[in-house]
Amino acid sequence: MTQAPAPARAARRQHDREIVALAVPAFGALVAEPLFVLADSAIVGHLGTSQLAGLGIASALLTTAVSVFVFLAYATTAAVARRVGAGDLQAAIRQGMDGIWLALLLGAAVIVTVLPSAPALVNLFGASNTAAPYATTYLRISSLGIPAMLVVLAATGVLRGLQNTRTPLYVAIGGFIANAVLNTGLVYGVGLGIAGSAWGTVIAQYGMAAVNLVVVVRGARKHGASLRPDAKGIRACAQAGVPLLVRTLSLRAILMIATAVAARLGDADIAAHQIILSLWSLLAFALDAIAIAGQAIIGRYLGADDALGAREACRRMVEWGIAAGFALGLLVVLARPLFLPLFTSDVLVKDTALPALLMVALSQPVCGIVFVLDGVLMGAGDGPYLARAMVVTLAVFAPAALLVPLLGGGLTALWGAMTLMMTVRMLTLWLRTRSGRWIVTGATR
Repeated sequence: MTQAPAPARAARRQHDREIVALAVPAFGALVAEPLFVLADSAIVGHLGTSQLAGLGIASALLTTAVSVFVFLAYATTAAVARRVGAGDLQAAIRQGMDGIWLALLLGAAVIVTVLPSAPALVNLFGASNTAAPYATTYLRISSLGIPAMLVVLAATGVLRGLQNTRTPLYVAIGGFIANAVLNTGLVYGVGLGIAGSAWGTVIAQYGMAAVNLVVVVRGARKHGASLRPDAKGIRACAQAGVPLLVRTLSLRAILMIATAVAARLGDADIAAHQIILSLWSLLAFALDAIAIAGQAIIGRYLGADDALGAREACRRMVEWGIAAGFALGLLVVLARPLFLPLFTSDVLVKDTALPALLMVALSQPVCGIVFVLDGVLMGAGDGPYLARAMVVTLAVFAPAALLVPLLGGGLTALWGAMTLMMTVRMLTLWLRTRSGRWIVTGATR
């Protein structure tokens, strides 16, 4: 068997080192984020069922609100990485500061919206009379931390664009520890109940935001970048984020439709669906770590006017995505006898989940390609295409999912529709990547 030429092997090794250096810390930071909710649930759960139910409702609302603004991280990563590739660190950090100022403005707007409307939002989720007061209390207090959460997103985008994924990891770990300690002390030590859990989380979030800001501000001073808000730059950040917002909302709609369809299939189906969806989300963290590396690496190559390097990095990351997908799929198949009993002892739920779980396992290589190419196109600043592609995907998925109960299909058929959704995403992203129209070099797109 012939070996690849030495320069090609050296290039692959370089790409591998870059991918590992960025993806591994990114994965750690991604996994640390949902641990906040788990820690809160474990602490509040001992207060009572009503308090835990209230926390669940408020956390779902907060998670949705923050996930809508995830473009603050994605768009900032791409823009900053381009400037880094072009060798203009001052402009890179200045671009990042625009994203941080936008995060503060959006966070303030969310607070103004959530504080008066918290009871109505809780009622929309169908909270019981006993859980609603706790959910409203937690939501109102925690909404005060949303500016900090959005600043963390934007600052994380800046650091990723600067090819630094270690700092967000350390901040996430520190935030998780602080959150657990504060919550325990305020809930039980001070006796504030669920309000103590909310205040502990808010304090931890502002601490995380402060640490990230210190790192970014030091970089700004080192390279002479202005820290003042710039209306033109903030407006440009918002405009770049709109397509990614459309993409995110379309994806959220897909997940909501899937859950609504599962609920119509029966109690065992919705229970099994929630178990599988939690696993699917965990697997997504692993693949998203490669995508985050892709955002930073591709943006840097394009900023440096290195179109060939961007293509080669893209090709190598796709190989990583496929390999990771096969590995995760095999892990799901092997671990399924251990995984399902962790969540349920109901034989019917297990029997319902098992074939759908195998569908998830088979789809992981496709998911690996999707996440990588999504990251590549984000790194290229190709947001408008990503928005259009996700709307097309939603248009294909919605009727396929809604037909499942009408045609007498079960949960496996629903996850077949989810696999169809990921396949459509893969095709749309592959066609764009193959066309080369995403390759626009220079400090700005």
